Amino acid sequence: MNWLKIATVAAIAGWPGIALAKGAVSCGGAAMLGGAQLNCSHVEPQAPPQFCTYSWALHMPAGDQKIVEGSFMLPPGATNVTVYQGSGFDSALSDPIVICRGSK
Repeated sequence: MNWLKIATVAAIAGWPGIALAKGAVSCGGAAMLGGAQLNCSHVEPQAPPQFCTYSWALHMPAGDQKIVEGSFMLPPGATNVTVYQGSGFDSALSDPIVICRGSK
């Protein structure tokens, strides 16, 4: 059975851009110094591989906004995987939103 895991977004312990999907996936992202990066880990060894999508609103120095979106697969045991990396951003306008579901 596939379970839909909806990420809840929070700032935990002073780390901006932490997105936690209850269960199998934990993600965190930051945008600063001209770049943005989103990393995720598969944190539940008993859970199947996770198929995830993300969406993140980022701010550009010229004042423009860009929404970056994508998808990725995380196998059990994957840690600190860079799922998005880009340049030309000075800050995040939102925390990253990550939605995952188990795949068999």
